[in-house]
Amino acid sequence: MNQLVAFNSITTPALVIAAGVWASVRFLEFFASNIRNPNTRRAYAHAVGAFPVWCAQLGVGSITAVQPLHVATWIEWQTQTLSAPTVKPHLATIRRLFDWLVTGQVAPQNPAASVRGPSHTTRQGKTPVLVAAERGSCSTASM
Repeated sequence: MNQLVAFNSITTPALVIAAGVWASVRFLEFFASNIRNPNTRRAYAHAVGAFPVWCAQLGVGSITAVQPLHVATWIEWQTQTLSAPTVKPHLATIRRLFDWLVTGQVAPQNPAASVRGPSHTTRQGKTPVLVAAERGSCSTASM
């Protein structure tokens, strides 16, 4: 019952409704049948919710009219206010949604597939490379 309540909080954006009834059904199925964990569903709904609103403000008429340029511009806009580790899952969510819409024959292509996310590297937790002098002292010490 709790999962139904969490699912009921997801609303279909106008951008999806403009693509027709099947697009609306497929959009809701993405959350209902494709994502089982309620916490993941909530995070995906948050990430997906901002994108159609942003596209509508640009004048995109339907979810089927979204192009890679729209997705790339949205990602660039996101990186101005959010960190790369936050933006990367948002892009992954949009990619996964469009994959779902493509397999459901709602969208002709996945406009997010070719868009690269922001780069993010971390040095913490990686094993350092030993120089030759350090390698030599390690091998003799273990004997």
